[in-house]
Amino acid sequence: MILPYILICLISLLLININPLAMAASNGATANFNGTLKPGCEKQCGNITVPFPFGIAKGNDRSCSLNDAFFLTCNTSSDGTSPKLYLRDGNIEIRNISDSELRVSSFVAYTCYHQNGSVSQEEDAWLRLNTDQYTLSDKNKLTVFGCDDYSLIKGITKKAKTDEFDFSSGCIGSCMKLSEVADDGQCLGKGCCQISIPNNLRYYEIELGTFQNHTDVWSFNHCGFAFLGEEGSFQFRGANDLDSVTDFWNRLMATVPVVVDWVISAPNKSCSPEVTECKGNSHCDDVDGGGYRCRCNEGYEGNPYLDLGCQDIDECADPRNKTCYGDCINTSGSYNCTCPSGYSGDAKTQNGCKRNTKDSIFSDTTILTIVLVLGMLALFCGIAGICFGIRRRKLTRLRERFFEQNGGTLLKRKMNSQVGSQEAMTLFSTEQLRKATANFSQEHIIGRGAYGVVYKGLLPDKRVVAIKKSRLVDRSQAEQFINEIMIVTQVIHRNVVKLLGCCLEEEVPVLVYEFISNNTLFHHIHHKAGGMSWLSWDNRLRVAAEAASALGYLHSETTMPIIHRDVKSSNILLDDNYTAKISDFGASRLVPLDHEQVTTLIQGTLGYLDPEYFHTSQLTEKSDVYSFGVVLAELITGKKPIGGDRSNEVKNLATFFIKTMKENRLFEIVEPRLLREGTLEKLQAVAELVKRCLSSQGCDRPAMKEVAMELESLRKFTTHPWVHQQTNDDDTRSLILEVEQSDLYEVPLVSYNTHEWESYSGSTSDMGFQENQPR
Repeated sequence: MILPYILICLISLLLININPLAMAASNGATANFNGTLKPGCEKQCGNITVPFPFGIAKGNDRSCSLNDAFFLTCNTSSDGTSPKLYLRDGNIEIRNISDSELRVSSFVAYTCYHQNGSVSQEEDAWLRLNTDQYTLSDKNKLTVFGCDDYSLIKGITKKAKTDEFDFSSGCIGSCMKLSEVADDGQCLGKGCCQISIPNNLRYYEIELGTFQNHTDVWSFNHCGFAFLGEEGSFQFRGANDLDSVTDFWNRLMATVPVVVDWVISAPNKSCSPEVTECKGNSHCDDVDGGGYRCRCNEGYEGNPYLDLGCQDIDECADPRNKTCYGDCINTSGSYNCTCPSGYSGDAKTQNGCKRNTKDSIFSDTTILTIVLVLGMLALFCGIAGICFGIRRRKLTRLRERFFEQNGGTLLKRKMNSQVGSQEAMTLFSTEQLRKATANFSQEHIIGRGAYGVVYKGLLPDKRVVAIKKSRLVDRSQAEQFINEIMIVTQVIHRNVVKLLGCCLEEEVPVLVYEFISNNTLFHHIHHKAGGMSWLSWDNRLRVAAEAASALGYLHSETTMPIIHRDVKSSNILLDDNYTAKISDFGASRLVPLDHEQVTTLIQGTLGYLDPEYFHTSQLTEKSDVYSFGVVLAELITGKKPIGGDRSNEVKNLATFFIKTMKENRLFEIVEPRLLREGTLEKLQAVAELVKRCLSSQGCDRPAMKEVAMELESLRKFTTHPWVHQQTNDDDTRSLILEVEQSDLYEVPLVSYNTHEWESYSGSTSDMGFQENQPR
C-alpha cells in the first residue's frame, strides 16, 4: 500500500529543480479599519477606541463625527469609575466598535416575587434605534431565564413601512424542581430557553409573563428574566444561576452585549457616483437592507472615511501579506516578485524559480542533498499513505458504530421479518444524503424547529425530499426509536406527510420525508388580511376536515395510537393542489394500547398547548384535540394564537374565542370574507365545535374522529348564503347589514397607537434594568 505513494512522490521530485538558495517568504495581511480620527478629536473613552466616522461630541460641537447619526457621548462619573461611552446623547452604552458593528449593553426585563406570589420587583425592556443607520443584528438571541416564565418579543424591522410590529415570537422556561435543570450550559427549556431573531430590527420590546407567579418554584427560583444578547455570550449555569440571582445578574450585565449593525446613509441611498464619504484608495460596498460602508482597496489600509484615505501597504516589509519566494519590490497597492539572478520561473510559488540550464552545475554535495531529500520525502509520503488509510478505516468503523448505536441492526431485522406487510422503507447512506443536500449546506435549509433542522434534498432518482436532522439523541432509547420508526412508516394516509426512510450512519439519526411544496396553513391564513385568495369558506372547511381526518387516523387506526403533541397551523402543510398534510412528528409519542395516557416532559407551542397537559404532564389524545381547536379558531377568525392586537387577559386566542362565545359576540371576530361566503348555520356549528375542543377538561372534548365526522358533514350540508337568501324579513336584512358594515378590526395589530409611539421617542431613562437590582 505504501509503494504507490512513494512512486508518486519520486516522480514528482524528478520533475523539480531544487533551488539551493535560501529565499525569503513574506505572508500577507488584508487592509484594516483603524481608530484614526480627525485632528483635535478625542480617540479614547475609557478603554474604548473611537474610529471615524464616529466621534466624541464636545458639548454641542459634533464636528468630530461624520454626521449627527455618528456622534457619541463620553460620560465621566464623579465616583472615579472608568468613563462610559454612549450612542448619541441617549443611554445606550457602547462596549466596542468595529468596521460594521457596535456592541452595546443589554436591557433586561425581570420580575421577582414574594412567597405568596405577589410581585416584589419588576422591570420591562425595550430598545429603539431612532435612525436608519443602526439595526439589530441576527447574531442576537432572546433568552428567557426562570422556571415559571414565558416571554414575548415584538419588533419592527427596517423594511416595515409603518411603525407597526412586523415580527413577534416567544419562548418558555419551565421546571417544577431543581433536579430537572441541567448544568451543561444548554438552554433547552428547563429553566432557560433561547430563540433567534431576524436581521435588521430597529425596535424591539420584551414582555415577561408567568404561569403561577413562581409559587410552585419559589423555594429555589424567586425571579424570572428575559433579555436580548449576542449568541454564545450567555453561559447558563443551571441550578447555580437559579439559586444565586445576584451573581447571575452581575455576570449578565458584564458579559452579555447586544450586537448592532451600522451603515452610512439611509436605506434609500446606496453606492452611487454621488457618494463622497469614501476617500482615496477605497471603494463603496452596498449593505443588504439599505445603506453602504467604505472599504480600503486591496493592497491598502487605513480609515477610508478620512481625507487621507487608505495608505499603501509595504507587502515586502510586512510578513503577513503576500507570498514571495524571490526578490520582492513594493509598488503602489501591490508588489513585484521576481526570481533571483540565474533563475527563472514563477517566484510567487514555492520552488517556482528554477536554475537556468546553462548555469546548472551539480556538485557531489548537491547530488547527495537531492538523494537525501528524495529519501525523506519518500518516507514522508509512505507515512502519509498509512495515515490516510487508517483514517478511512476509522471513519468506516465510526459509521458502523453509529449504525449499531442507533438501532440499525434491529431495524434491518424487523424490516426483513415484515417484508410485504408494509410500505417499503429505504435505509439511506451518509454519502447519499450529503450529496443530496450539498453536504448539508445553509442554502438547502428550509426550516428550523425545536427538534432539528430540515433540508431540501434531491435524490439521484430526481425525487425532491425533506431531510430532517435532529439535534439530540438518547442512546438508551434506540430500541424504542426503531419501533416508532417501523410504526410511523406504516402510516399511509393522503393527509399525512410520508416517511420515506432514514439514515443511521450519523451520530444523530436523519429522517427522510416526502417534500411538500406549497408552504404552511399558517402562512396562507396570516400572510395578508383575509387570507390567500383561494382560502374561501368552503376551502377552509375542506382543509380542516382533511387535517382532522389525518389526526383521527393517527389516534385510532394505526397499529399503536400516535399522539402528535405539536398540532398547529404551521405543522399543516399544503401541496400543489392545496391538500392538507400533517407534518413534523418530532414531538410525537406512541401510546400502548393498554394505556389511555402517558406521562411526558411538557413539549408544544405557546398558544396551542393544552392547559390540562401543561399542569399535569399527562398526555392524552385530547391534547391534540385542544391544539386542533386553536387551529379551527385561526381559520374562523384569521387571528394568530398569541395576538399583539388584544389586551393581556385575551391575548391568548383560545381564551379570547371562549370569552367571545360566552358573550354571544361570535360574528364580531369572524373573518369578514367568511360572513359573505359562509352561512349562519355553518359558522355557528363550527364555532360550537371549537368551543367543545377548547374545553378546559379533556374528558369534555370530542374525540378527533368525531371532530373529523362533524367537519365532513358540515361540508356536505348546504344552505343558501346570507347574501343570497331571498326574504322579506326586515329583522334578518338589518342583521346582515349590521354584520357586513361593522368594523371587525377595531383593535390595531400592535398594542400601541400613534401617540404612544411618539411618547417613546422622548426620555429613555427607563430603558432596560439599570437601577433596581433583584434581590
